[in-house]
Amino acid sequence: MILLGVILLVIGFIAGISILWTIGIILVVIGAVLWILGAAGHAVGGRKHYW
Repeated sequence: MILLGVILLVIGFIAGISILWTIGIILVVIGAVLWILGAAGHAVGGRKHYW
């Protein structure tokens, strides 16, 4: 998600399309938050196992 956000940031900056820039920033922020939570040991969107 972070990689996709960075790609959209670059494309939006080069092409001058502000909506791609905005979506890229949002994806980078969400990806960073999920990465930090995952690295801290929290299960984000995990599945329950019943065994």
